[in-house]
Amino acid sequence: MFERFVAHRVEEALSDTPVVLVVGPRRAGKTTLVRKMGTNSRAYITLDDQTALAAAQSDPAGFIRGLDQAIIDEVQRAPDLLLAIKKTVDEDYRPGRFLLTGSANVLTLPKIADSLAGRMETIQMLPLARAEIAGRTPSFLERLFDGRLGPQPDALVGDELIRVVLAGGFPEAISRDKERRRQDWARAYLTSILTRDLRDIADVEKLTELPRFVRLLAEHAGQLVNYSQFGAGINVSHKTGQRYVGLLEQVFLVATVQPWFTNALKRIVKTPKLHFLDSGLLATVRGLTFDRIKSDRTAFGALLESFVFSEVLKLISGSDLRVTAHHFRDRDGREVDVILERDDGMVVGIEVKASATVKATDFTGLKALAEACGERFAYGVILYDSADFVPFGDKLAAAPLSCLWG
Repeated sequence: MFERFVAHRVEEALSDTPVVLVVGPRRAGKTTLVRKMGTNSRAYITLDDQTALAAAQSDPAGFIRGLDQAIIDEVQRAPDLLLAIKKTVDEDYRPGRFLLTGSANVLTLPKIADSLAGRMETIQMLPLARAEIAGRTPSFLERLFDGRLGPQPDALVGDELIRVVLAGGFPEAISRDKERRRQDWARAYLTSILTRDLRDIADVEKLTELPRFVRLLAEHAGQLVNYSQFGAGINVSHKTGQRYVGLLEQVFLVATVQPWFTNALKRIVKTPKLHFLDSGLLATVRGLTFDRIKSDRTAFGALLESFVFSEVLKLISGSDLRVTAHHFRDRDGREVDVILERDDGMVVGIEVKASATVKATDFTGLKALAEACGERFAYGVILYDSADFVPFGDKLAAAPLSCLWG
């Protein structure tokens, strides 16, 4: 059983907030987490059960009326329950009354988001981080902002790193020893998401085209978003392509990362960037296997960047730091893969490199970021396929990718 980073945040929220919602991809481990927090007084209900779902949909107020404390799993299947929960919480504001999970972000529905403001805390839970798998307490974010990164004696490099990235973080996938079996699981998972979960949250006109749409997005992982190009791939409009990307974000398959910009730089590209939230699913969609990457590593860069982005999000979700993730690119081609801005305005930059060597010219984007930030720049690092830590001047260094979970 893995110890999850967000467990302490959920427990803290239950101690002072009436409703706590844990959101994240299906099969990421949310049910396991919340059931561990169940007590005899806290009923457990899953809306994957058709009888419970029918009752919740037909009479949401009546369904909630009989519950004093409860865990309700997969609440996105009956979003009107949240309005009924709001009413009962207004009448009895005790903390910890409802612990909910959702495999789709129901808070994108305006009437629900507005009605539960101040009554509910939402905590995102992604698939397993490498530190969770290794049973380690990570300190990467804190060390990065403090400029205290260093060598990694037990770093995963080369073939081992490729295998870790290909496996991803879903508990059921990594429990399978063979790569073919992991990819079989991933294909079945994707089919379920694209046919069942999306139906719970929206009417999708071209449901049969979604697998092709997801393959198109996979080919553009780590690149700037182009909704017109995405839509044209399945013969739909720019607006529909944008809507489909939004729906895939709601079920936590992909994420669009907003650009970081400042008035100090005038030629910044203000376009979001696209990432898949699990590198194992991305590899499966793209048909990437260990043997294919070994024979041609050109596809590994985009896969590795999505892996690092997802790992960083997982670390943020379990950290006490208040950090927002962005990317940076200007019209001169200078870029930084991941920028983290702390709530006090301090900024760090992370570049991802799939090779085992780093050159001074690889720091062009980080140096542009440092210049733009001035005193707000805390540190810039290139994470690369090596065990060596190499300083590259003031507040700049190349560090092992394994620092993420070391």
